Amino acid sequence: MAKYDLRSEFISTNVEGIQSIPKEWHIKQVRYLLKDGAEGIKIGPFGSALKLEDMVDDGFSVYGQENVIKKDFSLGKRKISETKFQEMSVYRIFPQDILITMMGTSGKCEIVPSDINDGIIDSHLLRVRVKENQILPEFFKLLIDKSPEISYQIQVFGKGSIMHGLNSGIVKSLNLPLPSIEEQKLILNFLDHETAKIDSLIAKQEKLIELLKEKRQAVISHAVTKGLNPDVNMKDSGVEWLGQVPEHWEILKFDYAINTVSDIDHYMPNSVDEGIPYVMTGDLQDVVSEIDFESCKKVAYSDYQKLSRKIKTTKDDIIFARYATIGTLSYVDIDKEFLVSYSCVTIKSNPLRTTGKYLSYYLKSQAFLQAIQQQINSNTQGNVGVDSLRNVKIILPLLSEQDAIIDFLKVELSKMDNLIDKAQSAIQLMQERRTALISSAVTGKIDVTNWQNPNHNNNQANTELGA
Repeated sequence: MAKYDLRSEFISTNVEGIQSIPKEWHIKQVRYLLKDGAEGIKIGPFGSALKLEDMVDDGFSVYGQENVIKKDFSLGKRKISETKFQEMSVYRIFPQDILITMMGTSGKCEIVPSDINDGIIDSHLLRVRVKENQILPEFFKLLIDKSPEISYQIQVFGKGSIMHGLNSGIVKSLNLPLPSIEEQKLILNFLDHETAKIDSLIAKQEKLIELLKEKRQAVISHAVTKGLNPDVNMKDSGVEWLGQVPEHWEILKFDYAINTVSDIDHYMPNSVDEGIPYVMTGDLQDVVSEIDFESCKKVAYSDYQKLSRKIKTTKDDIIFARYATIGTLSYVDIDKEFLVSYSCVTIKSNPLRTTGKYLSYYLKSQAFLQAIQQQINSNTQGNVGVDSLRNVKIILPLLSEQDAIIDFLKVELSKMDNLIDKAQSAIQLMQERRTALISSAVTGKIDVTNWQNPNHNNNQANTELGA
């Protein structure tokens, strides 16, 4: 924060959670900032007022916590009829209304956008409308979202022994440190300008990560379909998605490169507090050692023994997702007991032809993904069956060449992974800086009273020159 003007004069307060505020500021409870009556604050209708049978295929939207948490008001398919909408018009939302989450992930705040579809809130949201001559909705949102003083109050006053929750009384009782409306506008303009610069840098790092991942995919695909020798004689594979391949490489069905491919019985075992990890598609990582087994569902050891009778996943196997995110896979690089969901198959390689490690690279190649897509397109169920996997055409070099390709990819991919890690670390630091900047500005630690928007000055100068 060194490049910003830091405020030097503060006054102490006797408000819990707020030690001091700028001397020109004051503290007000939310209740005194709300519009009059029920319009000021409203909890969504309770379940008995909005039932499943009220939902229709096409109508007015019902908004919930996911819209606020994900900052996306296009999410959700819940709709109510015009008759029900008119009946529940007190819960209607308009642009510039403030919505606050009440249960679980409570205290998240978002302003209703201008392009909102007509609709109402559900029982997990609180709608707030403020007197804009005292506090701007955007400033209110930043205080709720980013001020550590307000977060502390929400944490302390939030109700619920099992799930942290808020209610209208708690929100009304929150104490907000407030500058004048003019300074609020200045703070918001300052933050728009400064966070836009940070967001631009974050976007560049995200683009870099995207390009590195594309390059990573291309390096794998080239290595396992063209080899490492650029001067090798090539031949036509006769397979559209393989094209030209090294002359001495073998073209074969996937079935001949493996010992087996199978899934467990299609049965969902009950969860237990302590037991064997049950790995589902969403748990998969590049290698199994990176899976967070603690957060996985757990099943009883007896269920593990019963369900793994068909196939037991062991080191050097490949776990391949065949539903939803088809093609996601994990290479099993450790010895550990766990059960793989029936949404995935376990692949055991034929050691006379290949290894699990090499095969895991091949399964990430564009050639294999295209082959799988052909199977999906011809399958109305939208998944990849075991027989379909067995019949996919692949290519394999000699085992010695496979080992050389593995060594090459370890080095090359490690370089790209390091660059991706650095870019992700840079993004995290910038996001932390962004949050700290907003927090410092809305709590008055940064003094923006003398700040001028350089873009405004430049535009004004250009206008004068043009005149």
